[in-house]
Amino acid sequence: QVQLVESGGGWVQAGGSLNLSCEASTRTFDSDTMGWFRQAPGKEREFVAAISRSGPYYENSMKGRFTISKDNAKNTVYLQMIALKPEDTAVYYCAARRGGSIYTSENKYADWGQGTQVTVSS
Repeated sequence: QVQLVESGGGWVQAGGSLNLSCEASTRTFDSDTMGWFRQAPGKEREFVAAISRSGPYYENSMKGRFTISKDNAKNTVYLQMIALKPEDTAVYYCAARRGGSIYTSENKYADWGQGTQVTVSS
C-alpha cells in the first residue's frame, strides 16, 4: 500500500497563498497519477486537480489560482494555491492511482493521505 503524507496546510488571510506538498512511498511514482481533493465542513469531498505524465488537469473553478506539479526525483506532488478565498477552507487530501489516466472521481484513486487543513479567513 502506498503511503501519502501531506504537509503545508495552515491558516491564511483571504488573498494569501499556501503551498501543499505530498510525499509518496511508491516505486512507480513517475507513472502514477496524483490528485488533490478537498472536503469542506458539511460538504462532500471534491476534485481539485490531478497530474499524470500527460500533464495537469484542474477543476474549472480552480484554474488560474491553483497549480499542481510533480517532482519524480522526490516522489512529491505539490499544490500551489494563490488568491485564496474563504470558500477554499477545507481539508485537502492527496491521492494516488496506478497508471496515467486522470479521473475526477475519488473512487478511481486507491491511496489517500491523512489530509491537511487549510483555513482562509476573510
